[in-house]
Amino acid sequence: MEYETILVDRQERILIITLNRPDKLNSVNSRLWMEVGTALKEFSENPELWVAILTGAGDRAFCAGADLKEIASGGFSVTDEMRDLGFAGIVRNHIPKPIIAAVNGFALGGGTEIAISCDLVVASEKATFGLPEVKRGLIAGAGGLLRLPRQIPVKVAMKAILTGNSLSAEEAKQWGLINEVVPHDQVLPAAIKLAEEIASNAPVAVNASKEIVYRGLDANLSFPPEAWAINDRYTATVFSSDDAKEGPRAFAEKRKPNWAGK
Repeated sequence: MEYETILVDRQERILIITLNRPDKLNSVNSRLWMEVGTALKEFSENPELWVAILTGAGDRAFCAGADLKEIASGGFSVTDEMRDLGFAGIVRNHIPKPIIAAVNGFALGGGTEIAISCDLVVASEKATFGLPEVKRGLIAGAGGLLRLPRQIPVKVAMKAILTGNSLSAEEAKQWGLINEVVPHDQVLPAAIKLAEEIASNAPVAVNASKEIVYRGLDANLSFPPEAWAINDRYTATVFSSDDAKEGPRAFAEKRKPNWAGK
């Protein structure tokens, strides 16, 4: 489809999705919500694409959250499918492949919720993160209240949530909310470099690793051993794959592996 609010660019195994409403600080309206969800569906279903990067257009904002003007004029126009995917087409959308947020400016409210929905986050030194909804009589209902206390210490999360105050990129990195802080003009190159490192590995193993981590986080390890059942199911799939044979063979032959992705 032709996109109006996002840009989509493919670089070999990597798909870059850019929120493209810089004049609106890349805020999320109904159209962007639908288009991001569509692009992620295409990414998920395309076996030639192994890693996605989500970033924002312009020099100021990754995403300013929801488009408050659209909300004020009657609210979002969403389909049942869009609602199932969650805000911005991502916050409830479990993608079985790695997604990196390249945060090129401030990520506030829904912008933070989008970023922490991703598996990894690379941020500009100028980036800020926060959930200021309480300052406007709202709450961070698109996953911020659920994910933030799971990704940083609860007391730190509660201060950010209850005050609505922002965290700098360095503070976010200190608490483990993001992976890297880089010079402002190096955000996308750094995210691409990280994506290339991931894409150099066997995709079956990478995707299965992601599934085991997320499905096992809230599962018991001992009694009952739910997490081990998840681990064993995906491990069996990986070890029976063509890539599991190719990896040791390439190592023994001292060459770069040629991953089949199956």
